[in-house]
Amino acid sequence: MSLEEKINKDLVAAMKAKDEVALRGIRAIKSAILLAKTDGSGQAIDEAREVQILQKLVKTRQESYDIYTKNNRPELAAKEQEEIDVIKLYLPKMIEGAELEGILKQIIAETGATSAKDMGKVMGAANKQLAGKAEGRAISDIVKKLLGS
Repeated sequence: MSLEEKINKDLVAAMKAKDEVALRGIRAIKSAILLAKTDGSGQAIDEAREVQILQKLVKTRQESYDIYTKNNRPELAAKEQEEIDVIKLYLPKMIEGAELEGILKQIIAETGATSAKDMGKVMGAANKQLAGKAEGRAISDIVKKLLGS
């Protein structure tokens, strides 16, 4: 079942359950997918593109959450966090911690990186291999640690 089909099914279920939080999050996803389909780029909506769309939705809401928290607006921050939680349900499980560090050690070995100067080479390979599977910030932090910068 594609993401769009799953979203449509879950939207109906959320409407029947009168779940306002789920409705907001699901409608945001549906809107983003529809926008991507009609943006005129001609780019197909495959699984990788779906993940990219969802990650962008989470990122923009996280930025808003941070701003609302900084400006002491907990009611608005709470709404953003609720939507983040709903959107994350549709994202594949992210690679984190020791598993991510192991993969990055392997990439460092493959690229022959030895110092912080090689970070760009490692990040390029890591982002290509881990696209949609790990957060860029987490990748960056671990690579910096492993390369000793």
